Amino acid sequence: MKSSQSASSLKDLGMGPELANHFFKPIDRSAPPSPTKRHTKVTVVGTGNVGMAIAQTILTQDLSDVLALVDNKPDKLRGEMLDLQHAAAFLPRTRILASDDYSVTSGSDLCIITAGARQIPGESRLDLLQRNLNMFRSIVPELARRSPDSILMVVSNPVDVLTYVTWKLSGFPSNRVIGSGTNLDSSRFRFLIADHLEVNAQDVQAYMVGEHGDSSVALWSSISVGGVPILSFLEKQEITYEKELLEKIRKAVVESAYEVIRLKGYTSWAIGYSVASLARSILRDQHRIHPISLLAKGFYGIGDEKEVFLSLPAQLGRSGVLGVTNVHLTEEEAGKLRHSAETLWEIQKQLGI
Repeated sequence: MKSSQSASSLKDLGMGPELANHFFKPIDRSAPPSPTKRHTKVTVVGTGNVGMAIAQTILTQDLSDVLALVDNKPDKLRGEMLDLQHAAAFLPRTRILASDDYSVTSGSDLCIITAGARQIPGESRLDLLQRNLNMFRSIVPELARRSPDSILMVVSNPVDVLTYVTWKLSGFPSNRVIGSGTNLDSSRFRFLIADHLEVNAQDVQAYMVGEHGDSSVALWSSISVGGVPILSFLEKQEITYEKELLEKIRKAVVESAYEVIRLKGYTSWAIGYSVASLARSILRDQHRIHPISLLAKGFYGIGDEKEVFLSLPAQLGRSGVLGVTNVHLTEEEAGKLRHSAETLWEIQKQLGI
């Protein structure tokens, strides 16, 4: 016996607009809406674990008036839409749309791309590239055509190379194409430090930069807790530490994602909150600083001929990247950053884009 399809609105059941038209008595001689008021629309491409964690977090944090979901699996897509719509009584008022047709994304302010093959336990992020490249050729041009003034944010891995791919395929200016980058890596870094010192992670300033992956760089020289620079504090207190210990901590940050994948099969909640924080900074024009993947040529000795995207602390607002923070790097840190850029550049040169 074939089950009937659930309705997403009363219109689907045949109810006309008469009830809505008569339910409220109009205000006599009311003024039209202010022309300065506008709705905010966010699109999420890909309704897997990561995409839905991002969608759910955006909804609960009331970051968008309209949320559009796109996926190439119609049944799962409709199921996810209905599941979210059924929570309407517990959420801020957000219109939720879903389709496998990109027309649903038209007029978006922010398009978040999460579609891609799931990372296999033990698989490097860079190994995912070939499996995701062809997918982006069908996604990015559609988003750019239907929302030419939007900001494109890439979450799919390997995020740095795919952000470069998105920039090239979209034809957008570089400030309007970003990747989630090391925003989450930096949060994991801050958590480890905060947990050890028994302080709130929000009181820890610590950045991971470079590639979102194995060659990421921990900026130990600029870490502070409550305004106190960590390394100089250790030196003043004559507390010795080994560089090997610092490298172990960096590796623990990098490998923490792989551990989550090993234990539950995928990561979702942390990246959901991470991307929502980036969306908030952009849509609310907050001018907050986040380490995100951006076009890094010309920074810290990275050659102008190397059109690589990697993470640097940047100020975000309504127009995307407003500027890159002039964080002081030691020569060792700058050298590692350039090495990370060289690694990505060698891969990008083989793409033929």
